[in-house]
Amino acid sequence: MDALMLTAAEQQAMGLSLRVSLWAVGCSLPPGLLVAWLLARRDFPGKTLLNGLVHLPLILPPVVVGYVLLVLLGRQGPLGMVLHDWFGITLAFTWKGAAVAAAVVSFPLMVRAMRLSLEAVDRRLEEAARTLGAGPVDVFLTVTLPLIAPGILTGTIMAFARSLGEFGATITFVSNIPGETRTLPLALYNLTQVVGGEAGAARLVALSVALALAAVVASEVLARRMAARLEGR
Repeated sequence: MDALMLTAAEQQAMGLSLRVSLWAVGCSLPPGLLVAWLLARRDFPGKTLLNGLVHLPLILPPVVVGYVLLVLLGRQGPLGMVLHDWFGITLAFTWKGAAVAAAVVSFPLMVRAMRLSLEAVDRRLEEAARTLGAGPVDVFLTVTLPLIAPGILTGTIMAFARSLGEFGATITFVSNIPGETRTLPLALYNLTQVVGGEAGAARLVALSVALALAAVVASEVLARRMAARLEGR
C-alpha cells in the first residue's frame, strides 16, 4: 500500500502542476476568445499569418518554444528586461514562467475549439437579436456567448490537460527546480534518471494518465450537457 502513496516531493509536483495549469488556462482564456473571434468573424490583412502564428506551437518542437521564450522573456531578453525593470516581474526559472510556457503551447488548442464553435453559430440568430434593438455587446453576451459555451469549455479543458503534460518548453525556459518549476512531467523525468526511481515513476505515470483521462471525459460530458441544455432537451 505504501508503494501507491505519493511522496511529499511527488505531492508537491502535482500541486505545482495544477497551479501552473490553472494559471495558464486563466491567462489564455480572454486573449484566446479574442483571437478566435477575429479568425472566425473578421477578414483583415495578415489573417493567414495570424492563424499560422497561433498554431505554430503545435508544429514547433517544445524545446524551440522554450528557447524562444527564454530569449524574449529572460532577464536579458527585450521583454524580460522591461518586465523586470518596470514591473519587478521575473518569469525565467520561476513557476510563473512555467505557466507562461504552458499557456503558449496549449493556446492553439483553446483557440481552435472556440473558433470552430463561433463558425458553427447560426448568424441569423444574432441578426434577429439586432433587429430587436440589441447592441453588439448585448448580442454577444446573450446570444453568441451561450451558443459557443460548449466550445469554450472544451477548449479550456483541453488546454488544461495539455498544460499538465507540458515538458519541453518548461524545462528549457524555467529549468527543473524542485518546489519552484518541477511539475509532474519534470518530476517523472527526474525519477527516470536515478537508481530506484521506478516505483515513483510508475506512480506519476498512473497519476498523469488519470488526470488526462479525467480531463478528456469531463470535457466530453460537460460539452454534451451544455449543448443539450441549449437545445432545450
